[in-house]
Amino acid sequence: MDLTYTEEEEDFRARLRAWLTTALPQVPPKPDPLDWTARRAHDTAWQRMLYDAGYAGLHWPETAGGRGATPTQHLIYLEETERAGAPYVGANFVGLLHAGPTIAAEGTAAQRERWLPPVLRGDEIWCQGFSEPDAGSDLAALRTRAVRDGDDYVVSGSKIWTSHAEVADWCELLVRTDPGAPKHRGITWLAMPMDAPGITVRPLRTLAGSAEFAEVFLDEVRIPAAHRVGEENDGWRVTMVTLSFERGTAFVGEVVACRRTLAALADTAKANGSWDDSSLRRQLGRLNAEFTALWRLTQWNVSEAQRAGGVPGVGGSVFKLRYSHARQELFDTAARVLGPDALDLDREPTLDRLSSLAYTIAAGTSQIQRNIVAERILGLPKGR
Repeated sequence: MDLTYTEEEEDFRARLRAWLTTALPQVPPKPDPLDWTARRAHDTAWQRMLYDAGYAGLHWPETAGGRGATPTQHLIYLEETERAGAPYVGANFVGLLHAGPTIAAEGTAAQRERWLPPVLRGDEIWCQGFSEPDAGSDLAALRTRAVRDGDDYVVSGSKIWTSHAEVADWCELLVRTDPGAPKHRGITWLAMPMDAPGITVRPLRTLAGSAEFAEVFLDEVRIPAAHRVGEENDGWRVTMVTLSFERGTAFVGEVVACRRTLAALADTAKANGSWDDSSLRRQLGRLNAEFTALWRLTQWNVSEAQRAGGVPGVGGSVFKLRYSHARQELFDTAARVLGPDALDLDREPTLDRLSSLAYTIAAGTSQIQRNIVAERILGLPKGR
């Protein structure tokens, strides 16, 4: 792998830095983390600024409304925006990193034209309706039922951990369309408008007190068949495309953020005297090596995705597995550095430590990722 940058790539970096220097002072302060209406407005306003400047969907193909940037340009963009302290995608997460790329890869021309531009402009927010109370890690066990009725599907059931459901306009929804088929074969991927009659959203609160996901109850919700992405009963394959984005590239920017957090922790340790603890210095050094390696793995995964037509491969599971645990270790170490201040819920590292507990569960548990690595990469037999 050639890790040097070309003159053209360095020029791209310089132009991006110049734009960030003028754009970021115009961004208002972050709203209260419990106020999701304000958070949506904040996040979509930033997305519109990116769109107007030509940076929205930088790595999306031009046919999907993006700029068709190279993997290296995409990584430069992530490095520079994180280093500058630019807002994260926030409420735009599912649309930009999951649903949008899936529609770009699997949707019809009409579907790409309808749904992708509003995502890139920040006009519409998506949520993810995959997990159910009895179908989390075993996602293929989902029971939410969709019955075809003329030009519509009539959907009944429930979803849980539905990210950003309370502020979303659309939901990437998995439903069972053939209950008699083997569980992986009777699933369909639908785009559901969140204002359709029959939808009830009940927010769920996290340890930190925020409500960034919800339970969603569906009572005979009618969804046009034209909103199906992929063929009927082929939803599991389409879902694997979605999950490959979720595990392979959706956390890329967070690696840069963790490296920035690590550097800040080292500075804090030097200032408060905890740097004198040799075991803490070793821990910080090991984490620095860990996140440097994860960044190199990210570069490799993104390059492989580009060679495969833009869809990440199973290498994303290797990244997701190790990143989830490394993030938890990072914020456990932050608690050592901060001491009693680590109990202050108004401090960002404290909130990050609480949220890190979910990373070994979200986007596929670590146990599921180990199975994928064992079976699909190492070629080991399936466990009984």
